[in-house]
Amino acid sequence: MHVLVVHNRYASAQPSGENKVVDQEVALLRGAGHRVGLFERRSDDIPGRSLPGKAALPLLVPWNPAVRRELAARLRAERPDVVHVHNVFPLLSPAVLAACADAGVPAVATLHNYTQVCPPGTLQRDGRPCTECVGGSPLPAVRHGCYRDSRLATVPLAVSLSLNRRRWWSGVERFFCISAAQRDVLVGAGLPAGRLAVKHNFVPDPEARRAGDGEHVLFLGRLAEAKGVRLLMAAWDEIAAGGGAGVPLVIAGAGPLEREVAAWAAGRDDVRYAGLYDTARCREAVARSVAVVAPSTWLETFGLVVVEAMAAGVPAVAAGHGAFAELVDDGETGLLHRPGDAASLAACLRRITAGGARNREMGRAARRRYERDFSPAVGLERLLEGYRAAVAGRSGGGDGPPPGDGSTGSRRGDPRGRDGGSR
Repeated sequence: MHVLVVHNRYASAQPSGENKVVDQEVALLRGAGHRVGLFERRSDDIPGRSLPGKAALPLLVPWNPAVRRELAARLRAERPDVVHVHNVFPLLSPAVLAACADAGVPAVATLHNYTQVCPPGTLQRDGRPCTECVGGSPLPAVRHGCYRDSRLATVPLAVSLSLNRRRWWSGVERFFCISAAQRDVLVGAGLPAGRLAVKHNFVPDPEARRAGDGEHVLFLGRLAEAKGVRLLMAAWDEIAAGGGAGVPLVIAGAGPLEREVAAWAAGRDDVRYAGLYDTARCREAVARSVAVVAPSTWLETFGLVVVEAMAAGVPAVAAGHGAFAELVDDGETGLLHRPGDAASLAACLRRITAGGARNREMGRAARRRYERDFSPAVGLERLLEGYRAAVAGRSGGGDGPPPGDGSTGSRRGDPRGRDGGSR
């Protein structure tokens, strides 16, 4: 197939699972002999813009007419079979959907977060779950300044959600949800269920797998409140007060809590703050782990680090909500703790670091789950299924109102939509 991938790349200064997923899917498709083009913008380019350019940027978040013209011209010239849309914020905008309609090329979109129903895309406010805007007006997000704690910064996102909701619903032939938990939320908010298929992210088979019991517990990701970093620090302090876990905690990543984490780890033998790892060091660190910990306080739509651990034969300790509840088989491939509960997280970390033979069996079970559900072969099959459905044009596309849809959401644990979009 001939595919054009559309993506606004996140800033490179901080880890981005979304950038990683896009790059891996492009490489997977090309490796299988498909022709893949890229239509990209980079958030790294924003600081180099002129002052007038920076000032105009919020106006282009809901709609960027120049992008529409440029993309439509490219589509007419190259005539791909399908356009695969990922992130469009802040430099692309939903104008990419109008370009697809202009050129008559079907579009699919991967929903990496909840921006279809929540302006910042997190379903969280002040460290707690929030659904005030789901299924209704985004004005609460503006009132609370949900994006970067700023009402002004939230306005463009809220305007885009309001103006483009119907365009998303009618202009995309097939939505890829990256977990059944995410699909349930979006179907409940009114998105067209018949076009929401679950396509879990895949992970390339790593060169390194765990060979022994592991050397450390690993947190790998963005150092932010929503990722449960402060919760992890509180739980580890509780473990240390009780005699320790027997292995150190390694924290690798960057983000707004970086200074706080570095100060907390300074001078301790049981904690090491490692900074930002490159891809090779990430894989090595995962393969040397007793367990990977993912204590997110927000409802993760997927949780790439958990599947990366599975691929390396390493169990995970994760928050028991959102996608983690379907990725981690509690007691079999890892452990689930009560979300937001430091004592529960500490208990799970004690259990998994004291496991010995049980920990090793969890690692083997995690690897088997990876091979069954998250390998490149499975990822390629699900991608192509979605592309073929989009090319078939089941939902009509265009800019009109969404068609009537009487289908229902998928059962938890059964990711198949009404039309069998994924296994």
